[in-house]
Amino acid sequence: MERAIRHTWFFPHSPERVWEYLTKPELLAQWLMESNFRPEVGHRFQFHTKPIVKFNFDGNIYCQVLELEPNKKLVYSWKGGNGKGEVSLDSLVTWTLAAKNGGTELQLVHSGFKGFRNFMSYIIMNQGWLKIAKRFLKNLNQSAHVPTGA
Repeated sequence: MERAIRHTWFFPHSPERVWEYLTKPELLAQWLMESNFRPEVGHRFQFHTKPIVKFNFDGNIYCQVLELEPNKKLVYSWKGGNGKGEVSLDSLVTWTLAAKNGGTELQLVHSGFKGFRNFMSYIIMNQGWLKIAKRFLKNLNQSAHVPTGA
């Protein structure tokens, strides 16, 4: 059995502004994690966070940009490891943006949670994405008050 996390949010900001927060490493770090992300198909990058030893997670997420349609869609692999070269979670993150009602509808599908082995990761990450979305909106709202070019 394979599970997928699915969430849809509405942000009162343009798709271009939401896209910036999905693709600029300095903005990603504000709401998700530090990374060496670049919006280029084929680019391999890593997210870094605190290790969770009891779940055999070393704090590194190994990713590769697989699909990119500016202001519309971003897809990357998401592989969590245990620090010994073993992948404990091999999944896919898909962000889809759509202009709607003067803002942006943002859909997240995080798929690939296979079998019992990834059941706890699925539960933890499902709740985690909800918390992350709140940080995303908070950062978008704070930046909306900063004059461009300041």
